[in-house]
Amino acid sequence: MAIVRTPHARRSRRSFLAATAGAAGIALAGGPLRAQSPACRVEVLANEPVGTIAPELYGHFVEHLGAVVYDGIWVGEGSRIPNVRGMRKQLIDALLPVKPSVIRWPGGCFADQYDWRDGVGDPARRPVRTNFWVDAQEWPKNANRTGPESYDPNSFGTVEFVRFCRAVGAEPYLAANLRSLPAQDFWRWVEYCNSPAGSTTLARQRASDGEPAPLNVKYWGVGNESWGCGGNFTPEDYASEFRRFTAWVPSYGVKLALIGSGPNSDDRSWTRRFFEKAGGPGIGKLWGWGAHHYSWNASGGRTRNWFEGKGDALDFGAEQYYEILREAKAMERLITSQWGVMGELDPQHRVKLAVDEWGSWYKSGTEPFPEALLGQQNTLRDAVLTGLSFDIFHRHADKVAMANIAQLVNCLQSLCFAHEDKFAVTPTYHVFAMYADHQGGESLRTEVSAPSIGYTRNERPALLDRVSASSSRKGNVLTITLNHLHLAEALPAEVSVRGAGARNAVAQVLAGESPQAHNSFASPDAVKPTAGSCTLRGDVIACTLPAHSVTKLTVQLG
Repeated sequence: MAIVRTPHARRSRRSFLAATAGAAGIALAGGPLRAQSPACRVEVLANEPVGTIAPELYGHFVEHLGAVVYDGIWVGEGSRIPNVRGMRKQLIDALLPVKPSVIRWPGGCFADQYDWRDGVGDPARRPVRTNFWVDAQEWPKNANRTGPESYDPNSFGTVEFVRFCRAVGAEPYLAANLRSLPAQDFWRWVEYCNSPAGSTTLARQRASDGEPAPLNVKYWGVGNESWGCGGNFTPEDYASEFRRFTAWVPSYGVKLALIGSGPNSDDRSWTRRFFEKAGGPGIGKLWGWGAHHYSWNASGGRTRNWFEGKGDALDFGAEQYYEILREAKAMERLITSQWGVMGELDPQHRVKLAVDEWGSWYKSGTEPFPEALLGQQNTLRDAVLTGLSFDIFHRHADKVAMANIAQLVNCLQSLCFAHEDKFAVTPTYHVFAMYADHQGGESLRTEVSAPSIGYTRNERPALLDRVSASSSRKGNVLTITLNHLHLAEALPAEVSVRGAGARNAVAQVLAGESPQAHNSFASPDAVKPTAGSCTLRGDVIACTLPAHSVTKLTVQLG
C-alpha cells in the first residue's frame, strides 16, 4: 500500500480542539451525518504517557466447560488429529501470532468443585468426575451428554495445562478451589507445581508425571466468584477465608501473585467490605483484585438472571447491536469505580485490577456443534466489542494489570472453534492479532472528537460514542487502533500525532458487509483483516473508517 506525503501546516492543540468542537453533531443510525468532513478527529499525545500496557491484559481463560478442553484443546496423544503431546496443533499454531500472555484455568465455576489431585498421576488411572456444568440449562437437546463435557476423565490436568501454556508462550494462572477444599490443599498444589526437583513427595509425583523441574507457576486465584458459584459467601466471610488460605503459602523462590475473587461487575459494596475485613496483612498478600464483567442485552432491558434475557449472536437489529456495545463501555465505569473503592483502604494502590473474565454473552442456539456448551457465533459486532474493550484497558494501563477474555475456544466470545478435524478462527481472534503490537508498549493519551450515534433504546432516544481509539509507543513505532461503532455508515477521520514526527504509516482494517459477518467451519476466511488506505500529511494521517470496523495504523516516527 502506497503512502502519500503532502505538505501540512503544523497546527496547535488549541486549533485542533476548536476545529473538532464544530464537528460534534449527531448521526442517527442509518441517517445522514450532520458534520463537516472529516467528521472524526483523533489526537495522539506522544509526550503524555498513561502507563505500560501489561502483556497480561491480553490474557485468556480456559474452563472445563462444554468443549473448551476436550475437543478444543485436548485431543489425546493417540488422536488422528495432528497434536503436540495430545494438544491440538492447529490451536497452538493459531495462537502464536496472538502472543497469549497468560491463561487462566481450570475455571470459572468449575474451579471451586475441582480437586487438583484428580489431574495428576497415570492418565489411565485418573478418576472420572461429574462436571460442574452437567445440569446447565443451556445444553442443546441433541448434545452428547455422556462424554467428557459432562463426566470429566481428568486426562487434562495441571501438567498438561502448563505444557499447553509453554507451547503458546503464555504464563499459567491457576484458580484454586476455596469453596470445597481446605486451605492445606491450596498450598499443597503450590508445592506440587513449584517445589524443587526431588525435594518433596509432591515434587517426585510431578517428576513421575513427566516434569522433574519446577513449573514455577506465579499467578494463583484464591477462589472464583465467591459471591456466587464459588461459595455464596458474604464479602466478610470471603475475606476471612482469603486470610486463612493465604496465611502461609511457600514461595519456593517464585514471587507469587495472588488474585482475590472480586465483584460481580461493579459491586462497590463487595469490594469495600472485603477490603475492610481483609485489611492490614490480608491486603499485603493480595496482588490483583479479580473483576468479572460480561456484556449481554435484550429488548426491554437487561435482566439480573444470567440464564435469561440475552439476545441472539446472529439475529439482531440496531437496538441490540448498539446495546451490547453500550454494555461493553460500562467496563470503563467499572474500572474507575472499583479503583476508587480499592484506594480507600489501599491508598498506595499496591493492589491492581485483574479483569479475569470479560466478553460478550448471548443466548443459546448458535453453537458451532452441540457439545460446545455456551458456545456462540462470533461476528464483526464482537470484533468491535473486543477492540473497544482493549481501548478501555489501554486508557487505564496504570490500573489494570491483567485481563482474560472468556473463553479461548468453543465457548462464549472465543477466539477459535475446533471440533474433530475442523478448525476456524473468529473475528475476535483477528482483533487480538491486530492489537498484539500494543503489548508492552507505553500507552499514550489519546483524545477523540466525533459525532455521537443516536439510536432508540427501550423506545427512548439514546446516544453512544461513535469512535473508540487508543495508542501506544515502542521506540520509534507508534500503534494506533480505531474502532468505528456505527452500524451502517463509513466515517472520514484524521489522526494527528503531537510531540513526535511521523515518517510513514500503514493501515490494516477488519470490516465486512454487515455486522453479522462471521467465520465458520465451512467459511473460515469470510472475515479477515485486509490492507487499508491512509494518507500522511505532515503529522496527520487521513483515512476512512468503514462501518462496524476495527482499524490499525502502524506509524514510523522520525
